[in-house]
Amino acid sequence: MGYRTGKIGYPGDILQSRAVIKKNLYALIPPEGLVRNRIPGFENCEITILASPKLGASFVDYLVTMLPGGRNAGGFGGEGIETFVFVLSGAVRAGDGTKDYDLGTNGFLFVPAGRRLFLENAASGNSELFLYKRRFRPLPDGKMPATVCGNTDRIASYDYEGMKDVQLTDLLPVDDPSFDMNFHILSFEPGASHGYVETHVQEHGALILEGEGMYNLDNEWIPVRKGDYIFMASYCLQAGYGVGREGPFRYLYSKDCNRDEDCPSSKG
Repeated sequence: MGYRTGKIGYPGDILQSRAVIKKNLYALIPPEGLVRNRIPGFENCEITILASPKLGASFVDYLVTMLPGGRNAGGFGGEGIETFVFVLSGAVRAGDGTKDYDLGTNGFLFVPAGRRLFLENAASGNSELFLYKRRFRPLPDGKMPATVCGNTDRIASYDYEGMKDVQLTDLLPVDDPSFDMNFHILSFEPGASHGYVETHVQEHGALILEGEGMYNLDNEWIPVRKGDYIFMASYCLQAGYGVGREGPFRYLYSKDCNRDEDCPSSKG
């Protein structure tokens, strides 16, 4: 049920959900239970807020359906806020206030803090977007990351930690410390998995793009599939297997990086 699946009205069975919400730890959010959110500045758009600080994230993730004529003419983000958009389907005209870019399916645009991300639907029908914002953590030298535009169809993937049936694609530069976050796509062939259960300070927001998997979230194995969203807080144990009979298990995810952790201030 739900607007994202196009099924509304009374259910044919008892009310139930696969969603699991453990604030400040992890969450599984399937598309069936998502509702529309109204956000000023977005015209002719259907938006769902996925992760936010209310869940325990340091970022905000969204799913956006841009209807014909959909746009954000006033811009998204701005002072101190970095933004990122990934086109799940359709076509959009996107810009950072200095240059415009045409993004098709699997296209993306990162806009650094201090600039705004402008969006306009360029398709005759709907365009589906994954949208992200986060408060930027600057370096002491003040160096800022640059705007980055690309398409994952034109980016080579590589073996993840030596495993040929697990492929990693980096969307943003991994060797530029001015970036305090990155986006990646991880792809598992059926039966492939992480090499170990990860435990780390980084947090993730992940959208399942394709296939089915089993995902370990704080040592709870949970089935996931295309359209599901996962939030993983700092130090949440996490790993996954690709399952199913057709195609890989793939997901797009964000990760904070290139920054030290602060010590709490002393109180005297």
